[in-house]
Amino acid sequence: MNDAVHLFTRSWLGYAHYVVGEVTHPGPRSYFYWLIALSLLVYSFELLTPWRKDQPKIRKDFWLDAFYMFFNMFLFSLVGYAALADVVVHVFRDALAGVGIHDLVAVRVSGLPVPVQLLTLFLLRDFVQWNVHRLLHRVPWLWEYHKVHHSVIQMGFAAQLRFHWMETVVYRTLEYIPLALVGYGIDDFMVVHIVALAIGHLNHANLRLPLGPFKVILNNPQMHIWHHMKRYPETHPAGVNFGLSLSLWDYLFGTAYVPRSGRDIELGFAGVERFPDSFAGQVRYGFRRAGRNT
Repeated sequence: MNDAVHLFTRSWLGYAHYVVGEVTHPGPRSYFYWLIALSLLVYSFELLTPWRKDQPKIRKDFWLDAFYMFFNMFLFSLVGYAALADVVVHVFRDALAGVGIHDLVAVRVSGLPVPVQLLTLFLLRDFVQWNVHRLLHRVPWLWEYHKVHHSVIQMGFAAQLRFHWMETVVYRTLEYIPLALVGYGIDDFMVVHIVALAIGHLNHANLRLPLGPFKVILNNPQMHIWHHMKRYPETHPAGVNFGLSLSLWDYLFGTAYVPRSGRDIELGFAGVERFPDSFAGQVRYGFRRAGRNT
């Protein structure tokens, strides 16, 4: 127990130091400033060449989404999630060691060139996230949390990071084992996170980005808008277009759906009009409703 408390304290202090360093020391490796720079860049594109020209420049819930961006990327972990996650991973590894498993790695890619390692991580992580995303739609109590993301009724880049913090718990929990099974020879995967952040911003942006034949590989605003439509088609009642960075998985597994231009389709879900419009209300909603579905 004392070891867990010590690890939690050390991890929390380490993460707090990291956040302070991110803010006070701008640089090419600062994720905090990458988030700001990419947000300003994509927002500038939205203002200059909007796809939905009648949408307000400062759309509904713009500032709420801006808060979600920094809360979900930094503040939530500072509350204690990062430190607690370290404790859980430590306990999990100790439990494996107790049954004779000291190395979880099943496939080692550490001998491959760094670009290949990063591409492997990008593909594996995106495929895991695609599957988790489908679970968020198919499992009733998880959907109640995921409704926060689908409460967007005017789409813009910052909507990417409007999600209930329970999604972080679900994603990271289900991501851990498959990613732990692959042994990487590098410690810094920042480039993967930056690329995924940029693609996610663009997918949710008020932009038209025709990709031609590459649309079956990369996700894009014209495809992702259909994921946010208010009413799914009878052929796909649990949802469509679950890809985060890549559209490839949806085309491979039959969940791709782009019947026409979705520029002006209605967004949200049934009953979105009654959904709380404050951060606190949206967080409480997930717990209150999810409890009824478990």
